Amino acid sequence: MIDCHVHLETGPYTLSWVREYVRIAQQRGLSEIYLLEHCYLFPEFLPMYAPVRSQSDFIDAWLNRKGGKRNFAEYLRLVDEVRAIQWPVQIRFGLEVCYFPGYESFMTGLTRDAGLDFLVGSVHFIDHFAFDHKPELWRGVDVDWAYRRFFELSICLASCGVYDGLAHPDSLKLFGHHPSFSLEPFYEKLAAALAQSGMYAEQSSGIARRSGARLGMEPALLQAMLRRGVRVQTASDAHRPEDVGLQISKLEQITRGYMA
Repeated sequence: MIDCHVHLETGPYTLSWVREYVRIAQQRGLSEIYLLEHCYLFPEFLPMYAPVRSQSDFIDAWLNRKGGKRNFAEYLRLVDEVRAIQWPVQIRFGLEVCYFPGYESFMTGLTRDAGLDFLVGSVHFIDHFAFDHKPELWRGVDVDWAYRRFFELSICLASCGVYDGLAHPDSLKLFGHHPSFSLEPFYEKLAAALAQSGMYAEQSSGIARRSGARLGMEPALLQAMLRRGVRVQTASDAHRPEDVGLQISKLEQITRGYMA
């Protein structure tokens, strides 16, 4: 079993911290983990956020608290240190990248020679709307608009040729909002774009853990992915060692059920 989305950010960039993740991965029967960090933790990536933080006091304050607090060179040194050791589970290293149209070349320039195994793209901002931060931010937002724009951005992400995977493809359901129209045409377009780009899609337990939403992708979205031959990879979206591998076996069971 694979957990393809595991954050290191709550601890130091040390081998002992990585061993904590590996220990839990072994306990939960995982064969492989993808370790990553949010790109906004590193100062090099903050210029991407300038447009959204200029339009949102909330995003600006959030980035002032969280952004640029870690050292990218230290992270890359840890990657080299981990690769020099034989581990009981396979370990890959990458970044979770917030997608902003127009910054594809910027991102490629920062990561091309970094020696990372993967980049997973994610939509965390609908223009300057930080939809997954606090439920009260949804007050006054047109839910139908949010869904249309979220999937438009997701399709652009999948088509741009920069990323290896798509994180939490329907995270917009986090706080219980649903559109008044069928999302199946968007699901089909997104799945087609991912298949064309050879990208994987995450079947994640993270949204359900945060909010009690349905575990993994909505059935119609998962079915669209499988019909198009998109590789579906299980993910916990863990931000601490004890969350590694949570509900991965259940996610695999759900996915297999739709493949039958």
